[in-house]
Amino acid sequence: MALRLDGKQLAAELEERLSKEIAAGTAQAGRPPGLAVLRVGDDPASGVYVANKEKACARIGVASYGSHLPQDSTQQEVLDAIAALNADSRVDGILLQLPLPAGLDEGPLLAAIDPDKDADGLHTLNLGRLLKGEPGPRSCTPAGVMALLARHQLSLEGKRAVVVGRSILVGQPMALMLQAANATVTVAHSRTTDLAAVTRQADVLVVAAGKPRMIGAEHVSPGAVVVDVGIHRLPPPADAPEGTKAKLCGDVRSEELSEIALALSPVPGGVGPMTVTMLLVNTVVAWSRRHGIDHGLADLVV
Repeated sequence: MALRLDGKQLAAELEERLSKEIAAGTAQAGRPPGLAVLRVGDDPASGVYVANKEKACARIGVASYGSHLPQDSTQQEVLDAIAALNADSRVDGILLQLPLPAGLDEGPLLAAIDPDKDADGLHTLNLGRLLKGEPGPRSCTPAGVMALLARHQLSLEGKRAVVVGRSILVGQPMALMLQAANATVTVAHSRTTDLAAVTRQADVLVVAAGKPRMIGAEHVSPGAVVVDVGIHRLPPPADAPEGTKAKLCGDVRSEELSEIALALSPVPGGVGPMTVTMLLVNTVVAWSRRHGIDHGLADLVV
């Protein structure tokens, strides 16, 4: 039976660490860390995600300065909101909740965020810092994957790692982080010829393809570590009883891998909780740096 990479449990452990860091540093800083989540429009899933982030802030003592702009906000209005948060001395981390309503261009908006307040690690400067191995906020989801692997003492040194997916949000920074940990990394994607032949070479397989149940037993060699980054809501079958809820699944057909993989992250409860926690880590580290506070979070931001 595959080892369960339990992100929910690790997220709770890390929240305890963050709470202690905040308690120890608040007197020196004169205030708690502050996170601003900027939401535009009324996407239902975004509403749930933002609420979860605000609850996580409350649990560990981070002040939340969320803003909710209307669906018909202009590009300039969103830029003005970001500029106000950049200038707000109470705010250490800023997150622009994606997706944005049609008509808004996320690229210039993400670029407008102060790189030192970039809680999601997606600013061009911070991706460059990651590439060069320099300090800076790290992309939350791949950083969460690295923390999960480290927590379970799954060594990457000299291992062959395959990342399925090449997005700037997950795939590309994931590959850079694995490479920095001395893994030999291949990035595969939807255009890869004979994908299964590539993924079967992996000692560590990270799947961030964004396609439900794409990866199964034919893609994985015995003893591989498999991390499923995907999360999807599958509608109930047409013949399901009335009231049947949508089922959550990942990019991996995990039921096929429980007796094949050495370790496997569940969906839900694997990478998802870690993404929110690493957002908090980035915020607390930025707060610590701003106020010259020593912190014990270096293992999470390398």
